[in-house]
Amino acid sequence: QVQLVESGGGLVQAGGSLTLSCTGSGTRYIFNEMGWYRQAPGKEREMVAIWRNGRTGYGDSVQGRFTISRGNAKDTVNTVNLQMNSLNVEDTAVYYCYAKSVQAREYWGQGTQVTVSS
Repeated sequence: QVQLVESGGGLVQAGGSLTLSCTGSGTRYIFNEMGWYRQAPGKEREMVAIWRNGRTGYGDSVQGRFTISRGNAKDTVNTVNLQMNSLNVEDTAVYYCYAKSVQAREYWGQGTQVTVSS
């Protein structure tokens, strides 16, 4: 059974930084895509950052502040990290790890809370 497990969320002051990590398990295949989405209270889930076929993409609101990276060793290739800098209160949300397999199946983590205080 494929699982995505996130870590690294928490409380941080505005202007601070956090790093989220996500590790996929339960598959011998490499995910085609991995990334991060977030959902704030009362808002729709939005894409934050995506890694796809060696390329990265970012949501407009995080461009230049967040960086996605992926492990490239055999035992870390299904790990994705999100370095978040210059956080502001609008970044407060539950952050979800996302992955898509070669069979185009989608998987989600359980979510990790990020709270930015002013």
